[in-house]
Order: sequence, then structure tokens, then C-alpha cells
Amino acid sequence: MSESPLLTSLRAAVDAAPDDVPLRLHLAQLLLDAGHSQDAITHVAAALQRDPGNAEAQALIARAVAPPAPAVSAPAPAAEVPAQPTASAPASYDWTRAENELSEVIPPRFVQPQQPEPEGEAEPQEPHLPLTVDGSGEDDGSSLWEVETGDVRLADVGGMHEVKERLEAAFLAPMRNPELRKLYGKSLRGGLLMYGPPGCGKTYIARAVAGELGARFMSVSISDVLDMYIGNSERNLRELFETARRNAPCVLFLDEIDALGAKRSQLRNSAMRNTVNQLLTELDGVNGTNEGVFVLAATNHPWDVDTALRRPGRLDRMLLVLPPDAPARESILHHHLKDRPVANIDLAKLAKKTDGFSGADLAHLCESAAERALLDSIRTGRARMIEMSDLLGALGQLRPSTGPWFASARNVAQFANEGGSYDELLAYLKRKKLL
Repeated sequence: MSESPLLTSLRAAVDAAPDDVPLRLHLAQLLLDAGHSQDAITHVAAALQRDPGNAEAQALIARAVAPPAPAVSAPAPAAEVPAQPTASAPASYDWTRAENELSEVIPPRFVQPQQPEPEGEAEPQEPHLPLTVDGSGEDDGSSLWEVETGDVRLADVGGMHEVKERLEAAFLAPMRNPELRKLYGKSLRGGLLMYGPPGCGKTYIARAVAGELGARFMSVSISDVLDMYIGNSERNLRELFETARRNAPCVLFLDEIDALGAKRSQLRNSAMRNTVNQLLTELDGVNGTNEGVFVLAATNHPWDVDTALRRPGRLDRMLLVLPPDAPARESILHHHLKDRPVANIDLAKLAKKTDGFSGADLAHLCESAAERALLDSIRTGRARMIEMSDLLGALGQLRPSTGPWFASARNVAQFANEGGSYDELLAYLKRKKLL
């Protein structure tokens, strides 16, 4: 059955004004009347988060979790109606029982205060403004590449202090101190290759670097560059770098660089070898200066990247992006739970039990816990909050997705660590006793 136009309009209004508690409660009231108890609980929980003492919200949540009144098949004769009031009569509602049932619905929703949220991998995308190749802000369709701006900063990334320090030294400090950069002859050229297991936030970190620099951001994958016709892939790469130069300062993010810049010795297709050669030419700035163009690349398989890409002046620095540490895991879990109806969640305990989980794994954990609560509500006929037991139950059925990556990386770190490229990875494996 399709939703009424009124509910659809109210949902849109709440999305536009999420802090309007009366409007949200009005929507919850109508959802309850329409029999959508789960949706109603979600909105009431959001209202209680903003106004914990709101009496109307407390009444609505009590109504939502109350058992339904028994159905009456036919009206009974007046003489046979029992004298006692029915359990569903509003005047005789047992508020003490309702409070006992709700217990942890009203804050604290989490056991302890949380640190500022990041967004690891898994994180929601910020809105961006498309720009033309000249940076005017008006999209006239003249560019094949989308140039974005955003408000993501490194402070929005929880934990990962070593990653932030490396980024500060490589890009941010020279950019913020132009006089010292000029004094020491530090160029703004060069690039950095981020590698590590999938789902650990490499793309988000690249966006945060662009926001920290106040620079524009361009994200490119192999599907954006490769073309079935000979010569078009090289032309696409040339236009890509020309667009980045015209929009400098600009962070150019090359995702899946192992596919775009694979080892030429392993390529049988001459067209792909020509594409790698063109990429090397553009990184060298042969066709134009790359001053102010910061090239960040990401890969899950750095051992498959052509070694020529890692020579000085190209992607000459490597940065290992590991699974989120404990503070980052707490922040990621908080981010994925904060808009759900939750009660008495111990984030510190969850963070301790999810060592080795990627940001994507943590998002999946929260989704699985919500699914358990939803199915239990359907089975019992009574909507309830997501509790710690749901998260622990879901955790018992999940394993970190990073395990296979570390199994492959271990062999490379031990037996193919040419020039100490993987010393950082080797130290991590020893610290985690994975060797």
C-alpha cells in the first residue's frame, strides 16, 4: 500500500528541519495512527535525543511499545458488557509498567560521552560543488571531470594519529608555511601512495586533505580513464591533469592505482602499457607544471604497482592506512548508531571487541544489530530499541574482512621488502603477532 501524500510531505519537512521536535513528533503521531510503529519509534527516539524531558515524546514511545488491544469480533449486548474498564482505555493506562518496559529508552543512549565523530570508510558523503575547468563554479558542461569542494577536515577523522602526522609533514605543513617553504626550497610537487586493507577510509582521508588545504578535489578511478579505442585513454589522462592544473591548488585522487598503473612487465596489452607511460609523463609534468597539484593515490595491492610510479617526483612517499584504532572505532560506531533507536550502548566495550575491524566492517555490524532488533520486534509484535545484546550477538557472527589482506601482505613484507618499502607494515605485523 502506498504512503499517503501527507506522510510523504511530513517526511520531507522533517528531513529539511531535523531539529524541529514538534514537527517530528507530529509525524510520529501520524505514523503510529497508520500502524508504522517502527518508523514512529525512530522519530520519537530522535526527538528524545534533542529534548530528553519532552512529555509528548515519552507518551508516544510508551504508546508505540504498548501491546495491542485484543480485537473484538462483534459488539456484545449491553447487558453482557463487563463492569471493569478495559486495559486499553487511556484513563487506566499503567504508566509504571510502561516506564519499566522502557527503562533505558530515555538517555543515556550510550554508556559514556563520545569523542568527536569521524567517518572511517564507511562514512556518509559530503555535498560537493561541481566546478568547471576554470574554477568558476558554473557547470557549463565543458569539462569531462568533476571538480569538487567540501568541508571534510582531518579533525573529522577519528584516531589515525600516525597517518595524520605523515600527511602533515608531506603536504599540510609546507602549504601552511609559504615563507618557510620558500626558504627551504620545498616544492609543492610530488605525490603520496596510500595502501592498506580495503574499507579503512583511504578515500575519506584524501577528501580530508583537500579540505585541510582549502583545495579542490578530483576523484578518478580506472573506469573514468580507460577507453576501448586506442589513444583515448592517454587523451583522458592528459585532460585530467590539465583540469587539475587549471584548478590548482587541487588534490587529485587516483583510486585503484594498481589497475591504472599496473607493472608494465606484466602487461601483454600494448594499449595499457601506453596508458601507464602517459601517467608517468603527466606525473613528471612534461606537458605543464604540476605546482599546486597534490597527487594522492590509493591501492589495496601496492606490490602490483609499477615501480616507476614510486620514483622521486612521482608517488615518492608511501603511507600505510591500517584498520581504525580504538578511538576511531568508537567514533565510527557512534556515527552509525546515533540516528537509530538505541539504548544503553557501551561503545568502549564494543571498540575493544572489534580490534582489526575495518570501517566497513563496523558499519555492517551496526546494520546487522538493527536487523536483529527489527526481526525480534516483528516476531514478538512489540517494537523495541536496539540494545547491547543485539550488537554482541551480531559481533559473534562476524569476522574482520581484513584477514585475507594481511595474509597476502605478510608474504610481501617478509620476502619482497625491497628498499624497506614495507618496513611500516612489517612492524605492524610483528606488533600484532601476525608473523
